[in-house]
Amino acid sequence: MEQFATVRWHDGKVRILDQTQLPNELILLEISDHSGIVNAIKKLSVRGAPAIGIAAAFGVVLSVWNASDIDRTGFLVKANKAIDDLKATRPTAKNLFWALNKMRIALSGNLNKPLKEIKLELLKAAQGILEDDIDRCRKIGKFGAELMPMRANVLTHCNAGALATGGYGTALGVLRAAREMGKKVQVYADETRPLLQGARLTTFELLEDGFDVTLICDNMAATVMKQGLVNAVIVGADRITRNGDVANKIGTYGLAVLARQHNIPFYVAAPLSTFDFDLANGDEIPIEERDPEEVRKFGSSLVAPEDVKVYNPAFDVTPNELVETIITEEGVFKKPFEQSLAELKKNLDSNLK
Repeated sequence: MEQFATVRWHDGKVRILDQTQLPNELILLEISDHSGIVNAIKKLSVRGAPAIGIAAAFGVVLSVWNASDIDRTGFLVKANKAIDDLKATRPTAKNLFWALNKMRIALSGNLNKPLKEIKLELLKAAQGILEDDIDRCRKIGKFGAELMPMRANVLTHCNAGALATGGYGTALGVLRAAREMGKKVQVYADETRPLLQGARLTTFELLEDGFDVTLICDNMAATVMKQGLVNAVIVGADRITRNGDVANKIGTYGLAVLARQHNIPFYVAAPLSTFDFDLANGDEIPIEERDPEEVRKFGSSLVAPEDVKVYNPAFDVTPNELVETIITEEGVFKKPFEQSLAELKKNLDSNLK
């Protein structure tokens, strides 16, 4: 999927593959200011927790790229405003805030340098976040592939692939790595209402990579499981709390309940940038609610009374007891998550010292 790179820096601009147009058209947006990145994130032209973090990092660079090299006060005002504006785009994905914190650290750590050099340091930091994400995804894939059976018939939800990350993917990265190991992989992709990320994006991405993929409606998952057509469920994540509760695209919780009923392992694949150790459990995760029109309409067509009330949370929370394993670039973590993730946090803290 490298030919469909989601977010890249190019000659003073950010190129974003407009995912609202897939699979019908391949359109690259060229964005030259941070407000354009804000709009792209809000409108889901770029989506997926790691990818929006990467886009936001480049948004900080854009905010000062053409700024005066002698107006230090104005420079800092622009950079800090961009960080605040980008933070306000989507509340659930932890990667967004993690990436912006990295950019703030890069900014504050280079304040003694000329503004021209600070720009280059910010660009270096954003490029580092992109390259680091691709590396993390490949490591996640390697660890997760070991968990997949030789004949892996896997159900996935939404899109946690190359399109949602810097490249390779988290959940889909596991499937790529499993295939690279010689395992036979067949994928069932939920359509993922209301915006059809599974139908539009996951099937597109997997077909481009030559996978055997079957699209199903969201309400077919239980039947597919009952018929024995899948032997694993794997999804990505937008935020994971310190007890192992997982926020992901709406509908994930239902799949986890169904997987438990049918004795199918439910795996979560996510980088450490998705973890929020400040939150005790999923009840504390802020859940984004989106425009009711996304539900009232199917594309541009009205499919419900235009004045009907709509509840449209973009994410739900899967409690830790329904999760078999959390797969990260540092390895796999199992129950009890309160213990295994506490050990992870301890190791991360010690590495910072």
